[in-house]
Amino acid sequence: MPTPDISIDGGLENSAFLIRSREPVIFPFALATVTAASTEDIAAVAGAMSNERVIAVFNEVPTRKEMDLLQIKGVFPHFKDRNSCRCSIGTLVRIVKVLNMPDGSCKLAVRGLKRIVGISLLATADNVPMVRYKVMNETGNAENAKLAGRLRALQRMYSELSIVRRELPDELMLDFATPCAPVRGADQIADAVNLSYAEKLLLLVTSDVDKRLEMLSVMLNRELEIVRLGMQLQTEVQEAVGASQREFFLREQLRVIKQELGEISSNSDVVELTAKMDNANLPENVSSAVKKELERLELLPQSAPEYHISYNYINTILDLPWLVFSEDQLDCKIAANILDADHFGLEDVKKRILEFLAVMQRRNDQKDICRAPILCLVGPPGVGKTSIGRSIARAMQREFIRVSFGGVRDEAEIRGHRRTYIGAMPGRIVQNLKRVGTANPVFMLDEVDKLAHDFRGDPASALLEVLDPEQNNAFNDNFVELPLDLSKVFFIATANVLEDIPGPLRDRMEVIRLSGYTALEKKEIAKRYLIPRQLKENGLTDCRISFPSVVINEIIDGYTMEAGVRELDRVIARVCRRIAMRFIDKQWDDSKPLKLDVKMIGELLGSRKYLTDKVAKPQVGCATGMAWTSVGGVILPVETLAIPGGKGNLKLTGSLGKVMLESAEAAFSYIRSHAPDKINPEFFTEHDFHIHVPDGATPKDGPSAGVTIALALMSLLRNKPLISQLAMTGEITLQGRVTAIGGIREKLVGAIRAGIKEVLVPEANKKDVSELPENIKKSLKIHFVSNFNEAMKIAFK
Repeated sequence: MPTPDISIDGGLENSAFLIRSREPVIFPFALATVTAASTEDIAAVAGAMSNERVIAVFNEVPTRKEMDLLQIKGVFPHFKDRNSCRCSIGTLVRIVKVLNMPDGSCKLAVRGLKRIVGISLLATADNVPMVRYKVMNETGNAENAKLAGRLRALQRMYSELSIVRRELPDELMLDFATPCAPVRGADQIADAVNLSYAEKLLLLVTSDVDKRLEMLSVMLNRELEIVRLGMQLQTEVQEAVGASQREFFLREQLRVIKQELGEISSNSDVVELTAKMDNANLPENVSSAVKKELERLELLPQSAPEYHISYNYINTILDLPWLVFSEDQLDCKIAANILDADHFGLEDVKKRILEFLAVMQRRNDQKDICRAPILCLVGPPGVGKTSIGRSIARAMQREFIRVSFGGVRDEAEIRGHRRTYIGAMPGRIVQNLKRVGTANPVFMLDEVDKLAHDFRGDPASALLEVLDPEQNNAFNDNFVELPLDLSKVFFIATANVLEDIPGPLRDRMEVIRLSGYTALEKKEIAKRYLIPRQLKENGLTDCRISFPSVVINEIIDGYTMEAGVRELDRVIARVCRRIAMRFIDKQWDDSKPLKLDVKMIGELLGSRKYLTDKVAKPQVGCATGMAWTSVGGVILPVETLAIPGGKGNLKLTGSLGKVMLESAEAAFSYIRSHAPDKINPEFFTEHDFHIHVPDGATPKDGPSAGVTIALALMSLLRNKPLISQLAMTGEITLQGRVTAIGGIREKLVGAIRAGIKEVLVPEANKKDVSELPENIKKSLKIHFVSNFNEAMKIAFK
């Protein structure tokens, strides 16, 4: 747009009453309505009515924002002496009619006479505003061929525009049939067309008729382009638009028009999401995807189902912590203190966490990125697998997430649903990252060994990408459909049975086994954690109640049978509740110190639920083995018997599994081939042999009872019992070798609980024994054997 061009050289100076108006802009020869509301304006109207009905109208100067929007350069002329916001070029008009309104204002019907340039502002003795003015000198004449050509072009554009814009006056088309001056024709068209206030005022103040016609041509041409664009859009989409798509069509037209005018979207949802995106810290690929989806959302009608799907999708993307990380606590001493304060034992897990923190600290010093480990904690229930995860998060000052996968059978629980489905949502990984708001939490996948696997789905396969360090930096959730970096997430899986985890998934994790607690460890855990917590939860903190070691041992041995401490916690809670009840009933005095003893425990809990395993007195044909169960280690007695008058048959009883049956047969075959010299070979053909493992209702399996069965049979053949308080474990081969077995810690703990003093352990398990706590190794005399002859020398000494 050009700057306002003004020529004030005109006729003689005159004066007239003055009225100030924001809108409308009144052109010469045009009819308009003006409102006079202020006392000064009403007085000016009264003065004009008595003075040939002539009055001067001067408009406000447009704001800088209005001018910048239309790219109008320069400034509009305005009065210098006072009221500088008033344009100094206006219109001299004649009042046609005055209509008095009930509120005291009046409406004027006026006709423009000529452009005038204000010289100065005056006032009557009654302080009625007046203005001294000159008539504007409008350069250019009607005979100029260039002006006439511009006017014809304007008339053609107006005719084309009036076909589409029905609101334009038709009578103006009749005036085009007769020749008229370019000045008058331009003013008529400018008054009729719906232009902005600033544009109309610009046309009013421009004295050069040629420039005025040129500006008006640009403005009309722009209006025609908007109309043509709307018609083109209508033509393109008409074939695809039906009755149900009418609203979409209208919104698309509105969007194109707003885009041409540079207006901002009026959709509050789009405005809200755009502001949210501007404040979010997003990767470049995510930001571009959200922008595309926002453009699509703006085109959709709010009543369409796709609108809400798209809105929820964008909201989910913006809520995810793409580049938001919590600051890690890398001080190993502080982390070690936190882990020790929360858990007793579990040294392997604590050591691995501290190793990771040390590596992170080194990599952080080198400005390098450290990939989080993926651990799998395997152990019986109640040993602290889940709670150690919370302690790890607290030690590292990270957010903690726990998701239980027990019974999950749909892989969409992990990967999410396609967002085209009704009710679609992200998987549990994405949902929980969105909830905690950081991209590097401690994420616990609880009970991964209990994932379902059938015709309905295989969620374990979906976890392969999550737990693979080479792939999880670009995890793909079906709902999000954008690569999500999980490499900073500290994943910790938990399981009770390692073998139930699919091989490929197990291969991706670093397995740490958590064995059952020894009686000594349970006692320490009860003293440090369980008893103080239960006293607090049962309102006994202010009571002076003490649990001596003998009482804790009685609770552990007589009322619990587990590898962990979950049942122990419940029993201690039961003791505290019953103490509280006795205080309330005044049976016991809560003002005096209360020191529990074994007798009191019997009164509070009743008779013992479990009898402690005690090894029996040595007998011929008997041996004591060691076994691992889900609740820890136990001793396993084995009995053998030779039945005269048989045919050499072997009978095995005691609810034995297939592997244990084969191990017993292997042991029997070895003993038969290595029988003592004094045994007649016909002894084996004239007797039947029976091997029994007591507690027949409990299923038993595994190869580790091989050496126990072999020693029991050798005791039977030699008619000599084994030494007392001896237990053994190990698999035996047909050549008499004693090979390695598993669960050595649990088995030795079970032996200590049963009163065993000496144990036989395979030589190959020496490395496992060396890692055991000192209190276990000091409680037993451990013999390492590599073959059956070595075991015999110790068992029969």
